This record gives sequence, C-alpha cells and structure tokens, in this order.
Amino acid sequence: MPDFQISQEAADDVVIVRVRGFLDAHTFEQLEESISGNFRDDRFKIVVDLSGVGYISSAGAGVFIGALSEAQENGGDIVLLKPAPSVLEVFELLGLTQIFTIEDEEEEAKDSF
Repeated sequence: MPDFQISQEAADDVVIVRVRGFLDAHTFEQLEESISGNFRDDRFKIVVDLSGVGYISSAGAGVFIGALSEAQENGGDIVLLKPAPSVLEVFELLGLTQIFTIEDEEEEAKDSF
C-alpha cells in the first residue's frame, strides 16, 4: 500500500489540500482532521487535490460528504481537483459528481469559489 500523505498550502483565501496514496478506512481520519483543522481556523474554501490518490473507498468519500455542508454553511465549499479516473468513477457511482465541483486545473478550482 502506498504511503498516505497530506500536505496543504494557503493561496489567498483558499486552502489547497494535497492527498497522496490510498484514501480508505485506514486513512480517512487523517484527511478528516486536516479539513476540520481548516474549519477551526475559519478557512472554509478548500480545494482537495486528488491527483495522487490511486484508490478511494466509501469511507474516504464520506469525508467530503461530511465536510461539504459545514463549508457551505460558512460561505465556502469543497472543490475536488484532478481525481484519477478510478477515483472519479467512485464519485460517479456514489452520485457525488452531482453535488461537488470537480476541476482539472488548479487555477479553475481556486476561481470556482
């Protein structure tokens, strides 16, 4: 299993969270904590770069579902960036492509707020 890593950077009022590895039942809590930490710091405009995620489970996808309403209630959103085809397929199967903005370019993702 690939190492799971999360890094983040602030770009103006948008936070870019970069995720690498498998996002599943063993790792989703780390991403959940990263997003929650941003919320605690009053940062609600979050781009999640999924280009380094090779696999996502329903537990991993659940992180985004759980965070979306809190972000939107505070004037923000969760935007998904560059999911791999296999990850995008999971989002499609779960119907999440209907409720999340998904972008292929970082600038477009940042400008979507």
